Order: sequence, then structure tokens, then C-alpha cells
Amino acid sequence: MAGLTHLDAGGAANMVDVTDKAATSRSASAAGQVVMRPETLALIREGDAKKGDVIGTARLAGIMAAKRTHELIPLCHPLLLSGVRVDCVADDALPGLRVTATVRVQGPTGVEMEALTAVSVACLTVYDMVKAVDRAMRIDGIRLIAKDGGRSGSYLAEDTA
Repeated sequence: MAGLTHLDAGGAANMVDVTDKAATSRSASAAGQVVMRPETLALIREGDAKKGDVIGTARLAGIMAAKRTHELIPLCHPLLLSGVRVDCVADDALPGLRVTATVRVQGPTGVEMEALTAVSVACLTVYDMVKAVDRAMRIDGIRLIAKDGGRSGSYLAEDTA
């Protein structure tokens, strides 16, 4: 398990010490989707959900979640994020919403977890806001699609190139 940085020599959970790492520009993007019935998507588009603006609320929830990732994921460092963008785009082909998040930081560690958390919470918020009309919704495909910066360099998911 030498490659797992969150384990110490004895195999116990360990927060990585980033004290001596240089602060560099880092970014990460994640994506996911909420698949739903076409009628549910129409309800969201028309702004007729009883709980209010589904897309706007999901976007805000994703931003807030990115900022609090260190409170949710036990070994994540608290980071002073310099930017978080969350987009929720209706897609009739799913049907549903495609959710993406991009997070940026000038710091000693990456923001992959913050981007993934933003997408996850945005998708959960969509589900919560319209579950009364479509309990069969499905949250799918949450994954890292790109990252830049840090010792490991850049990453771009193969199917996004």
C-alpha cells in the first residue's frame, strides 16, 4: 500500500502533511447527471417545482458543498478556494440534468474532492427538490473529468478529449 498517501506505515488513516509543499495553481472538474422522466424535466424547465428554482438551488448547493468538503470527507484539507462553478444543464436525450463543477485553488493540494462533492450535492439537491413527483430518478456517472496542477500533473478523462 505504498502508493496510498492517506495510510501511515502501519496502515492507519493519516492526513497527508502538506506543510512543505509549494502552493501552486490547481483545478479540477467533475460531472454527473440526474436521469428522470421527461415530465419531471419539463416541470424543472418551466419553474413549476413546488420547492422553487431547482437548477438555481442545486447550483448554490454545489458551491456551498465544495467549500465544506473538508467537513464531509475525513482526511481532506480545508482549502481557501479561489473559484467554484457549478452548471446544471437540461438534456432531453437523457432525459435529465447534466451537472458539472470546476473548482480552482492556489494551494498545496488538489481540489478533485471538492469538484466531486459539488457535483454530488448538486445532484442530490435536484433529487430532493422533485422527488415528490419522480422517486425513480437516478443519479449516475459522477466522476472526475479533468484536473490540472500539482505533482501528478494534468488528467483528462479519455471520453472528454
